[in-house]
Amino acid sequence: MGDAVGVWFVGARGSVASTAVVGALAIRAGLAEPSGCVAELPEFAGAGLAPLGELVFGGHDVVDVPLVKRAELLAAAGVIPPHLPSALATELAAADADLRQGIRAGEPDQRAQLRRLTADLEEFRARHGLDTVVVVDTSSTEPPSAFDADLAALEAALDAGEAPLPPSSCYAYAAFRAGCPLVAFTPSPGPRLPALTELAAERGVPWAGSDGKTGETLLKTALGPMFAQRALRVLSWSGINLLGGGDGATLGDAANVGSKIESKARGLERILGHPVAGPLHIDNVPDLGEWKTAWDHVHFAGFLGTRMTLQFTWAGCDSALAAPLVLDLARLLGRASQVGLSGPVGELGFFFKDPAGSDEHRLSAQFDALVAWAGWL
Repeated sequence: MGDAVGVWFVGARGSVASTAVVGALAIRAGLAEPSGCVAELPEFAGAGLAPLGELVFGGHDVVDVPLVKRAELLAAAGVIPPHLPSALATELAAADADLRQGIRAGEPDQRAQLRRLTADLEEFRARHGLDTVVVVDTSSTEPPSAFDADLAALEAALDAGEAPLPPSSCYAYAAFRAGCPLVAFTPSPGPRLPALTELAAERGVPWAGSDGKTGETLLKTALGPMFAQRALRVLSWSGINLLGGGDGATLGDAANVGSKIESKARGLERILGHPVAGPLHIDNVPDLGEWKTAWDHVHFAGFLGTRMTLQFTWAGCDSALAAPLVLDLARLLGRASQVGLSGPVGELGFFFKDPAGSDEHRLSAQFDALVAWAGWL
C-alpha cells in the first residue's frame, strides 16, 4: 500500500479539478464506481499506489467560487450526478479550506510570488502529514513561451526583479522547489522550459506531461496504428473540434490555440511514419458548455491506389473524461516519487498527447509500457 499522497490542483476550481475531487470523494463514500480510472484495473493492483479514497486535496486558483457551488454548476450541466453536491457538501467544504490564491495578472514581484506558491505547498504537506504532494496543472492553456535560458540565467533574472516565467512555469518552479512531483495536464509551457527541466533534475523530482489525451487524439493514437500495420497510406486526416465552457473561450483566442493544435497534431506523423496533410480547427461554441464534439475525416489509399475514407464523430464531456486520468496520474507519479525516480517519466505517456520522455504515440504500445512499469513499481 502506498504512503499518504496529497493532490494539489492548479486551477482547483475549474471543471476538471472539481470533477476529480467530487469523483474521488464520491468513490470514498461508496456513492460511485471508479469508472474511467485506469489505475484501478487489475494490472495495477500490485503497484503500491496510494488508495484512491485516501487522497487529500488542495490547490491554487484565481477565482473564489466555493467547491460545493462549483459542484452544483457541474451537476446542472449534467457532468456529475445531481445528488452528489449535497451528499458531499461537508467533504467539499473541507477541501475548499485547503485552496489558496493563485497567480493574479499584474503581480509585480515574481520572486516573491514564487516563494508564496512554494510555501503554500510546503504548508499543505506539513499540515496533513503527507509523504508526497503531487501538483497537477489543469489550468487554462497558455501561448508558447520564448524563454529558453538555463536555470542560472533564470535565477539571475528573478533576482533582478524580472518576471520571465509564464504562470504555468511559475507553478512548475514552485512545485520543484518544494520537492513536489508535477503533472502537466495542459499544453502550456510549464516544466518544458529548459530552466525548469534542469531544476527538476537538480531537485530529483519526477514529472509527467503534457496535454492530457482524452478525446479526438485518443482515437487517433488507437486508429493510426491500424493504418500503419495494414500498410494503408493515410493521405489526409482533417478534424474539426467544437467546444464550449472555459476551454472553448480560452482556445477561441488565436494566441492560446497554437499550443493545443501543435500538441494534437504531433503524434500522428510519428505513428504513420510520414507527413499527413489535413487542417485541424478548434472552434468556440459557447452553448455547448462542458461538452465537446470532434468530427474527423480520414482519406486513405489501399491496394492499387484505391482511395477510401473513414469518418467518425466523438462527442463527450471533457471533464468527465479527464478527471479519472488526473487521479490516476497523481497516484502513479506519487509512487514514482516515493521510489526515487526523477525527471520526465516517459512510461506515463499513455495519458498524454505530447508525452515527455518518450517518442511512443501508439496507444496499445503505451499501455503495455505503462503496465510493465507499474509491475516494476
